[in-house]
Amino acid sequence: MKKGKKFFLVTLSLGLVVIAVFAFTQFTYGLSLFDNKKFYNGTKINGIDVSGMTIEEVSNLVGTQLVDNRSEVKLTLNYEDKSWVWTGEDFAPTYDIFPEIKEVFSYGRDGNLFERRRAIKEIKTNGKNFQIPYSYVLSGLDEKLQSVADEINIDAQNASVSFDPSSKEIFVYSSEQVGKTVDLERLKQDIDVAFKTSKQVVVDVPVIESEPEILLEDLKKDITLRSTFETSIKTSKADRKHNVKRALNSFNGMIIQPEEEISFNNITGARSAENGYKKANVILNGVYVEGTGGGVCQASTTLYNALILSDLEIIEVNPHSLPPSYVPLAFDAMVSDGYSDLVFKNNTDKPIYIRTYGDDNKVGVEVYGKPFEDGIEVKTRAEFIGVLKHPGDVIIKDTEGQYSDKVTYEGEYLRVKYPQEGYHSKAYLQYYKDGELIEEKLIRDEKYLPQQGIIVEGTEKLGEGMTLPENDVKFIPPQTTSISSGSIENKIENQNPSNLNP
Repeated sequence: MKKGKKFFLVTLSLGLVVIAVFAFTQFTYGLSLFDNKKFYNGTKINGIDVSGMTIEEVSNLVGTQLVDNRSEVKLTLNYEDKSWVWTGEDFAPTYDIFPEIKEVFSYGRDGNLFERRRAIKEIKTNGKNFQIPYSYVLSGLDEKLQSVADEINIDAQNASVSFDPSSKEIFVYSSEQVGKTVDLERLKQDIDVAFKTSKQVVVDVPVIESEPEILLEDLKKDITLRSTFETSIKTSKADRKHNVKRALNSFNGMIIQPEEEISFNNITGARSAENGYKKANVILNGVYVEGTGGGVCQASTTLYNALILSDLEIIEVNPHSLPPSYVPLAFDAMVSDGYSDLVFKNNTDKPIYIRTYGDDNKVGVEVYGKPFEDGIEVKTRAEFIGVLKHPGDVIIKDTEGQYSDKVTYEGEYLRVKYPQEGYHSKAYLQYYKDGELIEEKLIRDEKYLPQQGIIVEGTEKLGEGMTLPENDVKFIPPQTTSISSGSIENKIENQNPSNLNP
């Protein structure tokens, strides 16, 4: 190799070495290998030059300054019309700001090589003034902030309604309330930021709001009068009136939740004197007899008709053996302990509210709940199918002496019960929209079976020479025709007077 060419290569190699050394020194400058235990020159904290100091030295120096200046510190928190004000003297001092100083110290030492180099260059070229907030030396600040939060925080409250049928305002509503929760983390951050630029700061308390699930407007929309139904007790005796109102009062103020089932018998309880019922007529084997709780069936029937007009689901309902006169055929609801009940269910998706009322002339039931669709109205229709002819009288010997005070001898007769024709009737629910019938459905197909007349005859033989006085009991044969003057309703009223109705 020629001498000149060799010299060129040596020179080039040396140049590359110089460049490599320069680059290495620049990176090691960036890595700050030679001042890794002390703050970089040009570093200030809260205006104090901390160049060349250790973390411990800076922590003591800056902490002392912050504590010494506590008397100049004032913190004001505002929320709506409330304010909370504290001065530095309201806090116990703390000098423990080592973690914060250590975090400042990491500036220029974290990140990749290029990020660290840029940070160090910024410090050494232009200087860097870091701020440690005064909040770091205010011991007990967290507790004070929590006390503020406790004053502001409130759970979201749903709108509510109270149901009191006895008051002038049947429904009393309470408005919903928006929930409020102080965002403590953000509040602390806002205080820290504010204290970095001033010793006296005013900070608005940040609050997170939560909406209630049930609004007053929606609640009111879900409660309206769905139906009302009344029956007359004007001609009933006082004890029967008492029983009707006593049974209905068991439902007054009732709130029925969606899908909840209600049994009339369970709600009214035993028809006994101990349960507040008095003696009145009941039906036993097709005959009116005196029994405790007479009239309760009128209560169940009044309730039943209000329920069907409200389009609630009827799970169980039964007719009487003798049709009552206070409602059309197939619209009665006979109840009796142990074997006949009125059971219904709230088939809407909102609560149902029941109000009952009564005086000496009438009793009634109102059903409140979710309104029907716009323009929808529910009505009822009774369809009389025909008369079921009675079988006439049957004569029964008084072998057990049950009527021995009335009849003794053969040929002596006592009428216990008149034969009575039966009836076949159907009940329908009708749905109207804007006054036009859009649907009709059959809900009952009832037969009130005809009743056989009962005549009791004595059992003893007449003695020799004895004669019986004339007997006015006339035997009635099976019915062949139905003789009716006026409507079926009037006929039923004549046969089963309302003052005797169960």
